Amino acid sequence: MRFGPFLAILLGVLALGQPLAPLAIMPAMAQQAEEMPPMPRPRPDPDARPTIAPPAISPDSPATEAIDAITSAPQPVTLTAIITPDSPPITEGLIWRIFDATPDASGEIAMAAKSDEGTAKLSLPPGEYLVHIAYGRAQISDTLSVTPGDNQKTYILEAGALRLNAAVTGDIPIPPNLLSFEIFTSGDEATRTPIAQGVQANEIVTINSGTYHVVSHFGAINAVVRADLQVEPGQLTDATLYHLASQISFKLVSEAGGEAIADVDWTVKTADGATIFTELGAFPTTVLAEGTYLVLAKQGDQVFNREFEVKPGPPQDIEVLTTAY
Repeated sequence: MRFGPFLAILLGVLALGQPLAPLAIMPAMAQQAEEMPPMPRPRPDPDARPTIAPPAISPDSPATEAIDAITSAPQPVTLTAIITPDSPPITEGLIWRIFDATPDASGEIAMAAKSDEGTAKLSLPPGEYLVHIAYGRAQISDTLSVTPGDNQKTYILEAGALRLNAAVTGDIPIPPNLLSFEIFTSGDEATRTPIAQGVQANEIVTINSGTYHVVSHFGAINAVVRADLQVEPGQLTDATLYHLASQISFKLVSEAGGEAIADVDWTVKTADGATIFTELGAFPTTVLAEGTYLVLAKQGDQVFNREFEVKPGPPQDIEVLTTAY
């Protein structure tokens, strides 16, 4: 702004009138600010990367639909399992269950796929999953991430196997139909979890490696033996448990070595009076652990009894004489 001509006119007008009064000095705060002169433009940085804003894409645009189609389309997934890091892939006996990693509104996780092939070939949308693998009674759970493209993963089961048998002390064989086994996790009795029940003699049970509590039942009454066994990964563990028991047969006779009398009610009690066996017949058979017992044979209104002792060994016959009472 130019102030020279303006001041000259103002001074001339004042000179024609009254004497010139002293000029008042205005405070600096009352002065109008001058316009800021234009600043020089910044020089471009040759090393700076240009910032390019991505184009706005409508949620319903074809581009968005194409991206959603790519990211949600099922992708090929190949899953294999091995016993140990050095073992070949398992070719059969596997059950694969794949679940969504995110629970639904009810808190449940939905099954996304299942396969009983040795090598599971699946198609799954990209995302996170939980994989459960069962091989016999061995099982593991692990994670799976599916991404666009070919997905392959191998899981290590660290499984072993257990084969059980039992005999009477002295290596006296036991008929397989009189044997059964139970397998539990190790630990205190209150915290053990059953792994397998009703296992038959010489049946191979595939389980995770670790320590297990094994129970052998000889017969169905009180001949029971227990043991803790270690199962190593990739190995078959053979174990034979020994019973202090025997098979016992009863018969009511009128003389030693005589014919068994029919229609007899039989009761066997332990030394402390607990009833552990009852049966109706001429020649009942059971298995009893080592110990002292009382047998009662009732025919009609008559009851005959006898104390007897069971020792580990081959099958025994216990005769109850009617003429002894």
